[in-house]
Amino acid sequence: MVRLLLYLSVVLLSQLNAQELALPEKAKFHLFLLVGQSNMAGRGVVEEQDKTAHPRVLMLSKEGKWVPAIDPMHFDKPAAGVGLGKTFGQIIAEANPGVTVGLIPCAVGGSPIDSWKPGVYYPATKSYPWDDMQKRVALALPAGTLKGILWHQGEADSKPELAQAYEPKLHDLIARFRQEVKAPEVPFLAGQMGKFKDLPWKPEAVLVDQAHQSLASKISNTAFVSAEGLNHKGDKIHFDSPSFREFGRRFAEVYLKMLK
Repeated sequence: MVRLLLYLSVVLLSQLNAQELALPEKAKFHLFLLVGQSNMAGRGVVEEQDKTAHPRVLMLSKEGKWVPAIDPMHFDKPAAGVGLGKTFGQIIAEANPGVTVGLIPCAVGGSPIDSWKPGVYYPATKSYPWDDMQKRVALALPAGTLKGILWHQGEADSKPELAQAYEPKLHDLIARFRQEVKAPEVPFLAGQMGKFKDLPWKPEAVLVDQAHQSLASKISNTAFVSAEGLNHKGDKIHFDSPSFREFGRRFAEVYLKMLK
């Protein structure tokens, strides 16, 4: 009996994910773009709570349909798992009872900031991070209103030959994102790279982190989200599932403070 119920629940979830849901009016459908590399895509182990959808949190599926938001949300690599997006979306939805949240997963594991440019091919995932994001945004925007861009990236650029040039590239990227979504003042939140106790940062990582932390003093409507105290899942690169959920909560808190 238990197996039958489990099977039926899986079938029902599959059917929900296979068809696009009825959407609210555009003004009440708040969209958020999820971009960056693997710690935005999510690499946490998926647990039962991560498969439970919030009735007012949707995601744009790989096929370009609005479906209930459950982990894994991203599809950049087979390793995709729990990320910060679902928790973020749930908190924003709870803070805005009359609103439905739409998450647009576009992160690409391992992608350096230079791969987030028009026409640039990223061999590791056989994809075009910027161009693919453009297509997904074009699908999403007619249905709702973009309310924020969530960015977590920098590990790939924490190298001697890349870190020094990271800040101007990040500033340019923000301008291009805002131009792409036709929202020159849309909030942009940059998450801090993993600051793990057993993995001290090299000088290059410190430089990239400084570029993230100084954003709010240099570009309007931007913010930094701390990763202080979060843990990795054992690989010294990716956050574990509880840390991803906590990170999503921190992103949501920072975003809500920005609105005030």
